[in-house]
Amino acid sequence: MGDTRWETPGEGDRVFTGVRERFPLGALRRVGRVPDTVAEVKRSVNIGVLGCGNVGAALIGLVEERADDIEARTGLRLEVTRVAVRSLSKERGVALPAKVFTTDAGEVVGDDDVDLVVEVIGGIEPARELILDSLASGKAVVTANKELLANHGAELFAASDDAGVDLLFEAAVAGGIPLIRPLRESLVGEDVSRVLGIVNGTTNYILTKMTEEGWSYSEALAEAQSLGYAERDPTADVEGFDAGAKAAIIATIAFGRRVVAGDVSHEGISGITSTDIDFARRLGYRIKLLALCDHMADGSIAVRVHPDGARPAPPRFGSRQLQRGVRGGDAVGELMFFGRGAGGLPTASAVLGDVVDAAANLAKATHASLGSFAKAKVRPIDDLHYRYYINLEADRPGVLASVAGLFGTNGVSIRSMEQQSLDERSEGGQARLIFITHDARESDVRATLAELRGLDTVTAVGSVLRVIGTD
Repeated sequence: MGDTRWETPGEGDRVFTGVRERFPLGALRRVGRVPDTVAEVKRSVNIGVLGCGNVGAALIGLVEERADDIEARTGLRLEVTRVAVRSLSKERGVALPAKVFTTDAGEVVGDDDVDLVVEVIGGIEPARELILDSLASGKAVVTANKELLANHGAELFAASDDAGVDLLFEAAVAGGIPLIRPLRESLVGEDVSRVLGIVNGTTNYILTKMTEEGWSYSEALAEAQSLGYAERDPTADVEGFDAGAKAAIIATIAFGRRVVAGDVSHEGISGITSTDIDFARRLGYRIKLLALCDHMADGSIAVRVHPDGARPAPPRFGSRQLQRGVRGGDAVGELMFFGRGAGGLPTASAVLGDVVDAAANLAKATHASLGSFAKAKVRPIDDLHYRYYINLEADRPGVLASVAGLFGTNGVSIRSMEQQSLDERSEGGQARLIFITHDARESDVRATLAELRGLDTVTAVGSVLRVIGTD
């Protein structure tokens, strides 16, 4: 093993030859050969953790549990030395001395002995400022903050490159399922054309219960809340905001163009009924909330989140697992990523993987650059084409001709139709009309729906679902 020379300002040259020694990571600049392996430089890496909820506490436990194995494989000794929390009196179930904890997150970031910062507090501020301060001081950052990255990712990526340290975020999308790293590293030379999948565990749980156990939406949501899968206010999950933020991050990394949360069209699942579930099942479909990111032939990018009726071949979208799919270009074909994408421990596992990578890069005085991202040309959802499932109610069965006429007037071709009587005691009672269209443009379908709502004979326009997959 050859010597590795490092210059320490004010102390002259010092040579490290496999001796484990503590030194501030930001205080050194390379003047000699880069180590052939990380194991050539035995060193400790001090971690500051911002937040100690489910993910933060699980990460601290994993670091303690895996520290020996990680050191044996990498030559890096990971240690959590500072933790920022909201309350010092709350029991957190982690085996750390009381002096490690503080209620001042800025104190963790500003600690010269902290080499790497993990941010798991969530939200925009103060997380954004804390991450920028960490990067500016030469500390690598690992975050699971999807909301922040979906809105300010470009700013943070640029700050990471300017500082020459890592900003890693595998856990921000799909929890413990490796997705971001394959997109940013393994597939960087691939012409990825589509990324689609289930990226929200709460909605997947609710729709699974509705499909497999016949529960209503409200029953499934209440159960998800009682089990801690859904927040007391579930809006971010069930209305698609959470999935939309993740889709923005995925599209940015997959296609190399800056996509922010506001570019993503999103709809939720709160309007899905048992009738929709039952009809979809009879047709061989399963309703899922999907995130779809497409790189179009003209260079534009379409990113949206909405409920879909999916009828692909098993196992895609067919099980309870949170599943992710990547469809690539000519070289790689289609890749599928499966796994448990939610929960404190799976997410903490993804964070720890990033921590090890960032620590190794600090030891080598390098970082994983994401580069710059030009603003994406976003294709509006109105210009996209789908097949549609449309469910409406009429005050008498004999209105089919007038309803079908509106579809034709707007250029929407009907592929199949089913009529159900809602009042079996009367031939002139309410009827439910269910339509499946051929491929149609979103704007044409919206125009059709607007006119349908204006018909005196149509009492309600229910669920409208896009249908993907093949017959």
